[in-house]
Amino acid sequence: MFISKDICPVPFDQQPLNEFCSLKKSCFFSWLNLNIRDYIKGVISIYFLAALLFIPLVLTFKELSLLQFFLLDNLCVAFIVILFLIRLYLGWSYITKRLLSATIFYEESGWHDGQFWIKTADMLTKDRLIGMYQVIPFLHRIEYTLAIFLLALIFESMFYYLICN
Repeated sequence: MFISKDICPVPFDQQPLNEFCSLKKSCFFSWLNLNIRDYIKGVISIYFLAALLFIPLVLTFKELSLLQFFLLDNLCVAFIVILFLIRLYLGWSYITKRLLSATIFYEESGWHDGQFWIKTADMLTKDRLIGMYQVIPFLHRIEYTLAIFLLALIFESMFYYLICN
């Protein structure tokens, strides 16, 4: 994956393919490697873990009925899962943009003025194939999950408002 300095002046850590590999190996962003069943299990696990963490917070409101308690806990949890999904989406969309782009913006040796480098045809083809066939389908998966949780948050908020008033 390393491209020689003669061909590519971009530092190793700033080359899109290497950024993709390091992001894919990281603990938080490794969801790309999961099949749909494991992805759903992961989202559900985060949902229930957050639900357990928010129970003590919601229990501080003494005047809540059981239904209000579950709705308020669910609202908090949905919000946390949405934040998690947004962070996941932003990280992978940044890499997608860098993979699909014909030019690479990079900074050399700590200078704050960056430069652009135009990818070679081979590098551009490889990067675009990875972006189109590995990352973009995962971004769509995150978008669908995010839409479901946003709709759930909106409906739960409306239902909670109706119950409390």
